Amino acid sequence: MVQIENEFGSYGDDKAYLHYLVKLARRHLGDDIILYTTDGGERVNLEKGTIRGDAVFSAVDFTTGDNPWPKFKLQKEFNAPGKSPPLSSEFYTGWLTHWGETIATTGAVFTAACLDKILAKNGSAVLYMAHGGTNFGFYNGANTGDDESAYKPDLTSYDYDAPISESGDVDNAKYKALRSVIAKYSPQPLASVPSNNDKVAYGRIKLHKSSFLYDTTRMTDLADAVESENPVSMEAIGQMFGFVSYSSYYTPQGNGSVLSIPKVHDRAQVIISCAEDSGRRPTYVGVITRWSNKPIPLPSLTCESKNQLFILVENMGRLNYGTYIFDRKGILSPVYLDGRPLHNWTMLPISLENVNEARDINPIIHDPMTRKRLKGQKKLDPEPAFYSGCFNITKVADTYISFRGWSKGIAFVNKINIGRFWPSVGPQCNLYVPAPILRQGENIVVVLELESPKLDLSVSFVDYPDFTCGAQTRSKPRGNRVLAS
Repeated sequence: MVQIENEFGSYGDDKAYLHYLVKLARRHLGDDIILYTTDGGERVNLEKGTIRGDAVFSAVDFTTGDNPWPKFKLQKEFNAPGKSPPLSSEFYTGWLTHWGETIATTGAVFTAACLDKILAKNGSAVLYMAHGGTNFGFYNGANTGDDESAYKPDLTSYDYDAPISESGDVDNAKYKALRSVIAKYSPQPLASVPSNNDKVAYGRIKLHKSSFLYDTTRMTDLADAVESENPVSMEAIGQMFGFVSYSSYYTPQGNGSVLSIPKVHDRAQVIISCAEDSGRRPTYVGVITRWSNKPIPLPSLTCESKNQLFILVENMGRLNYGTYIFDRKGILSPVYLDGRPLHNWTMLPISLENVNEARDINPIIHDPMTRKRLKGQKKLDPEPAFYSGCFNITKVADTYISFRGWSKGIAFVNKINIGRFWPSVGPQCNLYVPAPILRQGENIVVVLELESPKLDLSVSFVDYPDFTCGAQTRSKPRGNRVLAS
Protein backbone atom coordinates (compact mmCIF):
# COMPACT_ATOMS: atom_id res chain seq x y z
CA MET A 1 0.00 0.00 0.00
CA VAL A 2 1.23 3.47 -0.88
CA GLN A 3 -0.45 6.58 0.49
CA ILE A 4 -0.68 9.39 -2.07
CA GLU A 5 -1.98 12.15 0.24
CA ASN A 6 -2.51 12.75 3.94
CA GLU A 7 -5.61 14.53 5.29
CA PHE A 8 -5.74 16.72 2.20
CA GLY A 9 -9.49 17.19 2.66
CA SER A 10 -8.87 19.10 5.88
CA TYR A 11 -7.42 22.08 3.99
CA GLY A 12 -7.40 21.36 0.24
CA ASP A 13 -9.94 20.71 -2.52
CA ASP A 14 -8.26 19.87 -5.82
CA LYS A 15 -9.28 16.65 -7.60
CA ALA A 16 -6.96 17.31 -10.54
CA TYR A 17 -4.04 17.34 -8.12
CA LEU A 18 -5.13 14.03 -6.55
CA HIS A 19 -5.55 12.39 -9.96
CA TYR A 20 -2.09 13.61 -10.95
CA LEU A 21 -0.65 11.91 -7.85
CA VAL A 22 -2.33 8.66 -8.94
CA LYS A 23 -0.74 8.90 -12.39
CA LEU A 24 2.63 9.69 -10.87
CA ALA A 25 2.46 6.74 -8.48
CA ARG A 26 1.36 4.30 -11.18
CA ARG A 27 4.08 5.48 -13.55
CA HIS A 28 6.82 4.79 -11.01
CA LEU A 29 5.35 1.92 -8.98
CA GLY A 30 3.19 -0.02 -11.44
CA ASP A 31 -0.24 -1.56 -10.95
CA ASP A 32 0.54 -4.24 -8.37
CA ILE A 33 0.08 -1.96 -5.37
CA ILE A 34 -2.89 -0.46 -3.53
CA LEU A 35 -2.99 3.33 -3.51
CA TYR A 36 -4.84 5.03 -0.67
CA THR A 37 -5.63 8.33 1.00
CA THR A 38 -6.27 9.18 4.64
CA ASP A 39 -8.73 11.80 5.82
CA GLY A 40 -10.42 12.76 9.06
CA GLY A 41 -13.61 10.75 9.53
CA GLU A 42 -16.05 13.56 8.73
CA ARG A 43 -18.00 13.90 5.50
CA VAL A 44 -16.61 17.32 4.59
CA ASN A 45 -13.03 15.98 4.79
CA LEU A 46 -13.75 12.85 2.79
CA GLU A 47 -15.63 14.77 0.08
CA LYS A 48 -12.56 16.89 -0.63
CA GLY A 49 -9.71 14.50 0.11
CA THR A 50 -10.71 11.26 -1.63
CA ILE A 51 -11.13 9.85 -5.13
CA ARG A 52 -14.33 7.84 -5.34
CA GLY A 53 -14.35 4.43 -6.96
CA ASP A 54 -11.89 1.57 -6.71
CA ALA A 55 -8.76 3.25 -8.09
CA VAL A 56 -7.76 4.67 -4.69
CA PHE A 57 -8.77 3.20 -1.34
CA SER A 58 -10.09 5.76 1.18
CA ALA A 59 -9.00 5.25 4.79
CA VAL A 60 -10.01 7.35 7.79
CA ASP A 61 -8.56 8.61 11.04
CA PHE A 62 -10.26 10.07 14.10
CA THR A 63 -9.69 10.98 17.72
CA THR A 64 -8.90 8.03 19.94
CA GLY A 65 -12.00 7.57 22.06
CA ASP A 66 -14.49 8.35 19.29
CA ASN A 67 -16.90 5.54 18.42
CA PRO A 68 -15.08 4.00 15.41
CA TRP A 69 -17.98 2.28 13.70
CA PRO A 70 -19.96 5.33 12.52
CA LYS A 71 -16.65 6.51 11.02
CA PHE A 72 -16.19 3.20 9.21
CA LYS A 73 -19.79 3.29 7.96
CA LEU A 74 -19.12 6.73 6.45
CA GLN A 75 -15.85 5.43 4.99
CA LYS A 76 -17.80 2.86 2.94
CA GLU A 77 -19.55 5.63 0.99
CA PHE A 78 -16.22 6.71 -0.46
CA ASN A 79 -15.04 3.26 -1.55
CA ALA A 80 -16.30 0.81 -4.18
CA PRO A 81 -18.97 -1.64 -2.96
CA GLY A 82 -17.43 -4.56 -1.13
CA LYS A 83 -14.01 -2.86 -1.11
CA SER A 84 -14.07 -0.89 2.12
CA PRO A 85 -12.42 -2.86 4.92
CA PRO A 86 -12.71 -0.67 8.06
CA LEU A 87 -9.29 0.89 8.56
CA SER A 88 -8.14 3.54 11.01
CA SER A 89 -4.89 4.44 9.31
CA GLU A 90 -3.78 6.65 12.21
CA PHE A 91 -4.82 5.15 15.54
CA TYR A 92 -3.36 7.64 17.98
CA THR A 93 -1.50 5.92 20.81
CA GLY A 94 -0.47 9.25 22.31
CA TRP A 95 0.08 12.83 21.24
CA LEU A 96 2.82 15.23 20.22
CA THR A 97 4.05 18.15 22.32
CA HIS A 98 5.08 21.69 21.37
CA TRP A 99 7.64 23.80 23.18
CA GLY A 100 6.04 25.47 26.20
CA GLU A 101 3.45 22.73 26.77
CA THR A 102 3.25 19.99 29.38
CA ILE A 103 4.40 16.69 27.91
CA ALA A 104 1.38 14.95 26.38
CA THR A 105 0.31 11.56 27.74
CA THR A 106 -2.67 9.22 27.32
CA GLY A 107 -3.74 6.38 29.59
CA ALA A 108 -2.67 2.82 28.79
CA VAL A 109 -6.00 1.23 29.76
CA PHE A 110 -7.99 3.85 27.83
CA THR A 111 -5.87 3.48 24.67
CA ALA A 112 -6.06 -0.31 24.74
CA ALA A 113 -9.85 -0.25 25.23
CA CYS A 114 -10.22 1.99 22.17
CA LEU A 115 -8.15 -0.40 20.06
CA ASP A 116 -10.26 -3.31 21.32
CA LYS A 117 -13.42 -1.64 20.00
CA ILE A 118 -11.90 -1.68 16.50
CA LEU A 119 -10.40 -5.16 16.50
CA ALA A 120 -13.41 -6.82 18.19
CA LYS A 121 -15.48 -6.39 14.99
CA ASN A 122 -12.66 -7.24 12.59
CA GLY A 123 -11.60 -3.66 12.00
CA SER A 124 -7.97 -2.74 11.39
CA ALA A 125 -5.72 -0.04 12.78
CA VAL A 126 -2.29 1.41 12.11
CA LEU A 127 -0.70 2.50 15.39
CA TYR A 128 0.41 6.12 15.19
CA MET A 129 2.88 6.09 16.72
CA ALA A 130 3.86 2.47 17.31
CA HIS A 131 7.42 3.64 18.00
CA GLY A 132 8.22 7.13 19.23
CA GLY A 133 11.13 8.90 17.60
CA THR A 134 13.40 11.92 17.54
CA ASN A 135 13.37 15.05 15.38
CA PHE A 136 17.13 15.03 14.87
CA GLY A 137 18.79 18.01 13.24
CA PHE A 138 16.36 20.67 12.03
CA TYR A 139 13.64 18.21 11.02
CA ASN A 140 10.97 18.96 13.62
CA GLY A 141 7.62 20.12 12.32
CA ALA A 142 5.29 22.80 13.63
CA ASN A 143 1.60 23.67 13.83
CA THR A 144 -0.50 26.79 13.92
CA GLY A 145 -4.01 27.94 14.71
CA ASP A 146 -6.40 30.11 12.72
CA ASP A 147 -3.65 32.72 12.32
CA GLU A 148 -0.22 31.81 10.98
CA SER A 149 1.36 33.83 13.78
CA ALA A 150 -0.07 31.33 16.30
CA TYR A 151 3.01 29.25 15.62
CA LYS A 152 3.89 26.19 17.74
CA PRO A 153 7.08 24.26 16.92
CA ASP A 154 7.38 20.62 17.96
CA LEU A 155 9.89 19.38 20.49
CA THR A 156 13.05 17.60 19.43
CA SER A 157 11.62 14.50 21.09
CA TYR A 158 8.80 12.77 19.25
CA ASP A 159 8.37 10.15 21.96
CA TYR A 160 4.60 10.68 21.58
CA ASP A 161 3.90 8.56 24.67
CA ALA A 162 4.00 5.66 22.20
CA PRO A 163 4.04 2.01 23.34
CA ILE A 164 7.63 1.76 22.06
CA SER A 165 9.41 4.81 23.45
CA GLU A 166 11.78 7.23 21.78
CA SER A 167 14.72 5.06 22.90
CA GLY A 168 13.02 1.79 21.87
CA ASP A 169 11.92 0.69 25.34
CA VAL A 170 8.85 -1.53 25.75
CA ASP A 171 8.75 -2.20 29.48
CA ASN A 172 5.79 0.07 30.11
CA ALA A 173 2.06 -0.19 30.81
CA LYS A 174 0.90 1.00 27.39
CA TYR A 175 2.97 -1.53 25.44
CA LYS A 176 1.72 -4.34 27.65
CA ALA A 177 -1.92 -3.22 27.41
CA LEU A 178 -1.91 -2.90 23.61
CA ARG A 179 -0.04 -6.18 23.22
CA SER A 180 -2.68 -7.90 25.36
CA VAL A 181 -5.48 -6.61 23.10
CA ILE A 182 -3.65 -7.61 19.91
CA ALA A 183 -3.00 -11.08 21.33
CA LYS A 184 -6.76 -11.61 21.79
CA TYR A 185 -7.34 -11.34 18.04
CA SER A 186 -4.12 -12.82 16.68
CA PRO A 187 -4.37 -16.35 15.22
CA GLN A 188 -0.70 -16.95 16.06
CA PRO A 189 1.19 -16.49 19.35
CA LEU A 190 3.00 -13.17 19.58
CA ALA A 191 6.79 -13.04 19.56
CA SER A 192 8.67 -12.69 22.82
CA VAL A 193 9.19 -9.19 24.20
CA PRO A 194 12.74 -7.80 24.00
CA SER A 195 14.37 -6.14 26.97
CA ASN A 196 14.90 -2.39 27.17
CA ASN A 197 18.07 -0.93 25.67
CA ASP A 198 21.03 -0.32 27.96
CA LYS A 199 21.57 3.29 28.98
CA VAL A 200 24.60 4.84 30.63
CA ALA A 201 24.99 8.04 32.62
CA TYR A 202 28.46 9.19 31.55
CA GLY A 203 28.38 12.09 33.99
CA ARG A 204 29.18 15.78 33.91
CA ILE A 205 31.21 17.23 31.03
CA LYS A 206 32.91 20.61 31.26
CA LEU A 207 32.70 22.69 28.08
CA HIS A 208 34.70 25.73 27.08
CA LYS A 209 33.69 28.65 24.93
CA SER A 210 35.22 28.10 21.50
CA SER A 211 34.01 31.12 19.58
CA PHE A 212 31.24 33.66 19.24
CA LEU A 213 28.93 32.98 16.31
CA TYR A 214 29.28 36.65 15.36
CA ASP A 215 33.06 36.21 14.99
CA THR A 216 32.84 33.01 12.97
CA THR A 217 30.42 34.61 10.51
CA ARG A 218 32.85 37.50 10.00
CA MET A 219 35.56 34.97 9.14
CA THR A 220 33.27 33.08 6.78
CA ASP A 221 33.87 33.15 3.05
CA LEU A 222 31.44 35.82 1.89
CA ALA A 223 31.07 34.14 -1.50
CA ASP A 224 27.84 32.67 -0.12
CA ALA A 225 26.51 36.07 0.91
CA VAL A 226 23.60 37.60 -1.02
CA GLU A 227 23.05 41.36 -1.28
CA SER A 228 19.64 42.88 -1.86
CA GLU A 229 17.84 46.20 -1.51
CA ASN A 230 15.35 44.51 0.82
CA PRO A 231 15.54 41.34 2.93
CA VAL A 232 14.67 38.11 1.13
CA SER A 233 13.54 34.74 2.43
CA MET A 234 15.86 31.92 3.44
CA GLU A 235 14.62 29.84 0.52
CA ALA A 236 15.51 32.62 -1.92
CA ILE A 237 19.18 32.29 -0.98
CA GLY A 238 19.17 28.50 -0.92
CA GLN A 239 19.08 28.05 2.88
CA MET A 240 16.28 25.58 3.63
CA PHE A 241 17.02 24.86 7.30
CA GLY A 242 18.86 26.39 10.22
CA PHE A 243 19.88 30.05 10.33
CA VAL A 244 20.50 33.12 8.19
CA SER A 245 22.28 36.28 9.29
CA TYR A 246 20.78 39.53 7.92
CA SER A 247 22.94 42.65 8.22
CA SER A 248 22.67 46.31 7.28
CA TYR A 249 23.98 49.72 8.37
CA TYR A 250 22.18 52.68 9.88
CA THR A 251 22.88 56.07 11.38
CA PRO A 252 21.85 56.02 15.06
CA GLN A 253 19.58 58.61 16.64
CA GLY A 254 20.76 60.40 19.75
CA ASN A 255 18.22 58.71 22.01
CA GLY A 256 18.28 55.35 20.25
CA SER A 257 15.93 53.91 17.67
CA VAL A 258 13.00 51.50 17.46
CA LEU A 259 13.24 48.36 15.32
CA SER A 260 10.23 46.49 13.98
CA ILE A 261 9.87 43.48 11.64
CA PRO A 262 6.21 42.92 10.76
CA LYS A 263 6.76 39.38 9.45
CA VAL A 264 9.60 37.15 10.58
CA HIS A 265 9.64 33.34 10.44
CA ASP A 266 10.41 32.27 13.04
CA ARG A 267 12.70 33.80 15.66
CA ALA A 268 15.03 36.78 15.21
CA GLN A 269 17.85 37.75 17.56
CA VAL A 270 18.97 41.35 17.21
CA ILE A 271 22.59 42.45 17.69
CA ILE A 272 24.18 45.82 16.98
CA SER A 273 27.80 46.97 16.80
CA CYS A 274 30.05 49.76 15.61
CA ALA A 275 30.86 49.03 11.99
CA GLU A 276 34.58 49.85 12.21
CA ASP A 277 35.36 48.79 15.81
CA SER A 278 36.37 45.14 15.50
CA GLY A 279 37.86 45.01 19.02
CA ARG A 280 34.61 45.84 20.78
CA ARG A 281 32.03 43.15 21.52
CA PRO A 282 28.69 43.65 19.77
CA THR A 283 25.64 44.53 21.87
CA TYR A 284 22.91 41.92 22.19
CA VAL A 285 19.57 43.74 22.01
CA GLY A 286 16.77 41.17 22.16
CA VAL A 287 14.40 38.88 20.29
CA ILE A 288 11.50 39.37 17.87
CA THR A 289 9.39 36.27 17.29
CA ARG A 290 6.68 35.15 14.90
CA TRP A 291 4.29 34.42 17.77
CA SER A 292 4.92 37.55 19.83
CA ASN A 293 5.98 40.18 17.34
CA LYS A 294 6.70 43.47 19.09
CA PRO A 295 9.05 46.35 18.20
CA ILE A 296 12.20 46.60 20.30
CA PRO A 297 14.32 49.63 21.17
CA LEU A 298 17.89 49.82 19.90
CA PRO A 299 20.29 51.52 22.31
CA SER A 300 22.49 54.31 20.99
CA LEU A 301 26.10 53.28 20.46
CA THR A 302 28.89 55.84 20.29
CA CYS A 303 30.65 54.91 17.07
CA GLU A 304 33.10 56.63 14.76
CA SER A 305 30.98 55.59 11.81
CA LYS A 306 27.59 54.00 11.24
CA ASN A 307 26.10 51.28 13.40
CA GLN A 308 25.79 47.79 12.00
CA LEU A 309 22.62 45.80 12.58
CA PHE A 310 22.70 41.99 12.67
CA ILE A 311 19.53 39.91 12.75
CA LEU A 312 20.04 36.18 13.24
CA VAL A 313 16.88 34.38 12.09
CA GLU A 314 16.17 30.78 13.06
CA ASN A 315 13.91 28.50 11.06
CA MET A 316 12.30 26.60 13.96
CA GLY A 317 10.46 24.05 11.83
CA ARG A 318 7.99 24.25 8.97
CA LEU A 319 4.26 23.95 9.31
CA ASN A 320 3.25 20.49 8.12
CA TYR A 321 -0.53 20.72 8.24
CA GLY A 322 -3.23 23.24 7.45
CA THR A 323 -3.90 26.36 5.44
CA TYR A 324 -0.45 27.87 6.00
CA ILE A 325 1.55 24.82 4.94
CA PHE A 326 3.51 26.92 2.38
CA ASP A 327 5.70 28.20 5.17
CA ARG A 328 8.58 30.35 3.93
CA LYS A 329 11.27 31.26 6.44
CA GLY A 330 13.41 34.27 7.27
CA ILE A 331 12.50 37.96 7.11
CA LEU A 332 9.41 38.20 4.89
CA SER A 333 8.68 41.94 5.15
CA PRO A 334 10.56 45.22 5.21
CA VAL A 335 12.55 45.97 8.36
CA TYR A 336 11.60 49.33 9.86
CA LEU A 337 13.82 51.65 11.86
CA ASP A 338 11.85 54.46 13.49
CA GLY A 339 9.02 53.77 11.06
CA ARG A 340 11.16 53.93 7.91
CA PRO A 341 12.23 50.87 5.88
CA LEU A 342 15.91 49.98 6.13
CA HIS A 343 17.58 49.06 2.84
CA ASN A 344 20.81 47.53 1.52
CA TRP A 345 20.93 44.12 3.17
CA THR A 346 23.47 41.34 3.16
CA MET A 347 22.13 37.83 3.82
CA LEU A 348 24.57 35.12 4.91
CA PRO A 349 23.46 31.48 5.30
CA ILE A 350 24.94 30.00 8.46
CA SER A 351 26.50 26.62 7.70
CA LEU A 352 26.78 24.28 10.67
CA GLU A 353 28.44 21.46 8.77
CA ASN A 354 31.93 21.80 10.28
CA VAL A 355 31.02 22.49 13.90
CA ASN A 356 34.01 20.60 15.32
CA GLU A 357 36.32 23.18 13.77
CA ALA A 358 34.84 25.73 16.18
CA ARG A 359 36.88 24.06 18.93
CA ASP A 360 40.04 25.70 17.63
CA ILE A 361 38.77 29.27 17.36
CA ASN A 362 39.33 31.83 20.11
CA PRO A 363 39.31 29.60 23.23
CA ILE A 364 38.14 32.40 25.51
CA ILE A 365 37.36 30.30 28.56
CA HIS A 366 41.04 29.33 29.01
CA ASP A 367 41.94 32.95 29.77
CA PRO A 368 42.41 33.11 33.60
CA MET A 369 41.08 36.68 33.75
CA THR A 370 37.90 35.52 32.00
CA ARG A 371 37.45 32.65 34.46
CA LYS A 372 37.94 35.03 37.40
CA ARG A 373 35.30 37.40 35.97
CA LEU A 374 32.80 34.55 35.52
CA LYS A 375 32.97 33.48 39.18
CA GLY A 376 31.06 36.53 40.39
CA GLN A 377 28.34 36.38 37.74
CA LYS A 378 24.92 34.81 38.22
CA LYS A 379 24.25 34.73 34.48
CA LEU A 380 26.54 35.16 31.50
CA ASP A 381 25.87 37.91 28.97
CA PRO A 382 23.68 36.71 26.10
CA GLU A 383 25.33 36.31 22.73
CA PRO A 384 25.23 33.31 20.35
CA ALA A 385 28.40 31.29 20.87
CA PHE A 386 29.90 27.83 20.43
CA TYR A 387 30.93 25.71 23.39
CA SER A 388 32.79 22.43 23.08
CA GLY A 389 34.21 19.60 25.10
CA CYS A 390 35.12 15.94 24.92
CA PHE A 391 34.65 12.81 26.99
CA ASN A 392 36.07 9.32 26.83
CA ILE A 393 34.05 6.12 27.21
CA THR A 394 34.70 2.40 27.16
CA LYS A 395 31.10 1.17 26.95
CA VAL A 396 28.92 2.50 24.12
CA ALA A 397 25.23 2.75 25.01
CA ASP A 398 22.22 5.01 24.70
CA THR A 399 22.36 8.16 26.83
CA TYR A 400 20.78 11.61 27.23
CA ILE A 401 22.35 15.07 27.53
CA SER A 402 20.78 17.26 30.21
CA PHE A 403 20.66 20.97 29.34
CA ARG A 404 19.17 22.22 32.60
CA GLY A 405 20.54 25.70 33.23
CA TRP A 406 21.18 26.45 29.56
CA SER A 407 18.88 28.69 27.50
CA LYS A 408 18.30 27.70 23.87
CA GLY A 409 20.35 26.24 21.08
CA ILE A 410 21.55 23.28 19.03
CA ALA A 411 23.72 20.36 20.13
CA PHE A 412 26.11 18.18 18.14
CA VAL A 413 27.71 14.91 19.18
CA ASN A 414 30.50 13.65 16.93
CA LYS A 415 29.38 16.07 14.20
CA ILE A 416 25.77 14.81 14.26
CA ASN A 417 23.07 17.37 15.00
CA ILE A 418 21.01 15.73 17.75
CA GLY A 419 18.47 18.56 17.80
CA ARG A 420 17.35 21.70 19.56
CA PHE A 421 17.31 22.31 23.29
CA TRP A 422 15.19 25.00 24.99
CA PRO A 423 14.92 24.17 28.70
CA SER A 424 14.09 27.76 29.61
CA VAL A 425 10.73 27.17 27.86
CA GLY A 426 10.48 23.39 28.25
CA PRO A 427 9.19 20.85 28.77
CA GLN A 428 12.13 18.92 27.26
CA CYS A 429 15.30 19.09 29.36
CA ASN A 430 17.32 16.20 27.94
CA LEU A 431 18.23 15.29 24.36
CA TYR A 432 18.39 11.61 23.39
CA VAL A 433 21.74 10.33 22.12
CA PRO A 434 21.41 6.83 20.62
CA ALA A 435 24.38 4.49 20.98
CA PRO A 436 25.35 4.42 17.24
CA ILE A 437 26.28 8.12 17.46
CA LEU A 438 28.92 7.37 20.11
CA ARG A 439 32.23 5.50 19.84
CA GLN A 440 34.73 3.97 22.20
CA GLY A 441 37.39 6.47 23.19
CA GLU A 442 37.01 10.20 22.62
CA ASN A 443 33.64 11.74 21.78
CA ILE A 444 33.17 15.42 20.96
CA VAL A 445 30.28 17.64 22.02
CA VAL A 446 29.68 21.04 20.39
CA VAL A 447 26.87 23.30 21.57
CA LEU A 448 25.60 26.42 19.85
CA GLU A 449 24.00 28.40 22.68
CA LEU A 450 21.93 31.25 21.25
CA GLU A 451 21.55 33.19 24.49
CA SER A 452 23.15 32.63 27.92
CA PRO A 453 24.90 29.37 28.79
CA LYS A 454 24.83 27.60 32.11
CA LEU A 455 27.14 29.49 34.43
CA ASP A 456 29.59 26.63 34.96
CA LEU A 457 29.52 25.71 31.24
CA SER A 458 28.74 22.06 31.94
CA VAL A 459 26.34 19.47 30.55
CA SER A 460 25.51 16.15 32.14
CA PHE A 461 25.06 12.79 30.43
CA VAL A 462 22.26 10.94 32.22
CA ASP A 463 20.37 7.69 31.67
CA TYR A 464 16.77 8.98 31.56
CA PRO A 465 14.51 11.37 29.62
CA ASP A 466 13.24 14.47 31.42
CA PHE A 467 10.24 16.60 30.42
CA THR A 468 9.91 18.81 33.50
CA CYS A 469 11.70 22.00 32.40
CA GLY A 470 10.10 25.42 31.88
CA ALA A 471 6.61 26.62 32.75
CA GLN A 472 4.33 24.54 30.54
CA THR A 473 0.72 24.59 29.43
CA ARG A 474 -1.32 21.52 28.55
CA SER A 475 -1.20 20.21 24.97
CA LYS A 476 -4.69 19.82 23.49
CA PRO A 477 -5.74 17.58 20.58
CA ARG A 478 -7.47 19.42 17.76
CA GLY A 479 -10.33 18.07 15.69
CA ASN A 480 -10.03 14.61 14.24
CA ARG A 481 -6.33 14.39 13.77
CA VAL A 482 -2.93 14.66 15.31
CA LEU A 483 -0.80 17.52 14.07
CA ALA A 484 2.33 15.56 13.43
CA SER A 485 5.89 16.09 12.26
